[in-house]
Order: sequence, then structure tokens, then C-alpha cells
Amino acid sequence: MASAEKTPAEYVTHHLQHLTYAGDDKFISLTAWHLDTLIFSTVLGLIFLTLFRYVAVRATSGVPGKLQAAIEFIVEFVDNSVKDSFHGNRAFVAPLALTIFVWVFLWNCMDLLPVDLLPEIWAQVSAAAGHDPHHAYLRVVPSADMSATFALSISVFILIFVYSFKGKGAGGFAKEFLTHPFGAYMLPANVLLNCVEYLARPMSLALRLFGNLYAGELIFILIALLGMAWTGPNALSIGLFGGQIIAGLAWALFHILVVTLQAFIFMTLTIVYLSMAYEHH
Repeated sequence: MASAEKTPAEYVTHHLQHLTYAGDDKFISLTAWHLDTLIFSTVLGLIFLTLFRYVAVRATSGVPGKLQAAIEFIVEFVDNSVKDSFHGNRAFVAPLALTIFVWVFLWNCMDLLPVDLLPEIWAQVSAAAGHDPHHAYLRVVPSADMSATFALSISVFILIFVYSFKGKGAGGFAKEFLTHPFGAYMLPANVLLNCVEYLARPMSLALRLFGNLYAGELIFILIALLGMAWTGPNALSIGLFGGQIIAGLAWALFHILVVTLQAFIFMTLTIVYLSMAYEHH
């Protein structure tokens, strides 16, 4: 339930502030590291690695348990997706796609936690440490932070060039970049269009994921605002509280589809972009 100590505008603004670190260095001060994004991304990555290693070490050839069956389903699903789109050596691309899908999925799932749960715990910890709890900011959804989505998409962007040189060679890449799609006599237009095409790939990956999860996070915050209207056990307050429960449950159920779909789209586009980079045209 939203805190009654803040106005609705202050409540929303507080939930959209990051736990940051600027430091004394001039460059670090300009960048203002989002510590909450870094911490939650690292913890979720470790959960992913630990869980999959745990299942891999204890995998049996007989009838698998529920956890092993679920992990095998995910691995097989991702491997088939890579096999259908990428026709080169899948030794690196398949694990990359699996990592992206599961990691982004875990990022997105943080949006399904109650919006006040972890921020309120952090505020209590901050107060116990002697700091002002009203300035204890914490955002728990890494994919609702543009710096995280762009970091992941830029990593894919770098791999696009790696696989372009790997599949075509330096000469083949230069020839395609300079002569596609209009031929050698339209070199300036070819370079312009190819630059736009290459830059659009990381932009589309990052902004699509960020936009969907940021919107989902904001809707959960707005639904939580209904709890601020509680003035006692009267009909209006009870109705708004019931509306908060129903709206929150309905949006959470729908958001499960968004959480999964956005992870799948990011993974699929990564595979497609690497396949396009690797193949000769």
C-alpha cells in the first residue's frame, strides 16, 4: 500500500528515482552509477547461473524432476530457436541466446513484486543506519533502466560486427557495407542507409525493452496509489482498496505475458541480427 506520508506526485517521483553513486572522480560524477540496477542485475545473473548449474550437475537420464524438466524445456526451446535462424556454428550463439532470454526474463519478473516491498525494506535499513528514509531511493527492475537495456543492446551490437567479420571477412564486410543495396555507384547513399540500419538495431533492442517495462512499472505504481485514498473503514475507502487489489491482480496476470514476450523478442532479434551479420548476401 502506498505511503500516506507522501503526496501522489511525491510517491511516484520517489519510486522513479535510482539509488546512485557519483563519487569524487569527475568522470564518475558525470555518469552517476545506478547502484540498484547493477546490484539487482548481478544478483539475478548469479541466481540464473547457480540454478542452471545446480540442475546440470544433478541431471539424471531417467524421468526428470519438475525443475530439471523446466530447465530442459527452456534450453531446448532456445536451441531450436537458434537452429531455425542461425546456420553457422552455434557453440557460442546458443548459450548467448539462453543467457539473454533467462537474464532479461528475470529482470522483467522483478516488476511483479509489490512496488513498496523492497523500497520500504531499504528505507527501514537506511533509517536504522542513521540516514533520512525519505531519500532512500531504490528501483528494482533493471529493464526499466535505460542504461541497463542499452548496455545489453550495445553488447549485441559489438557482436554483430564480430560475426560480420567472422562470416564475411574484412573484404566481404567492406564490400557489403559500401555497395549494398544500390551498387558501387551509389556509395554515399549505401553508407548512409547502412549506418542508419546498424544504429537502429541496438536502439530498437534497448528502447523496446525499456519502454514496455517502464510503462509496466509505472502502471503498478499508479495502481498502488489507490491505497493512499484510505481514510478509514468507510464505503469509499473499502471500494478503492478492493479496486486496488483487483486492478493489481489483473495487470500482474497480463504483465506476465509482457515479461515473457519481451525476453523472447530480445533473444529472437539478437539471433536474427547475428544471423544476418554472419551470412553472405
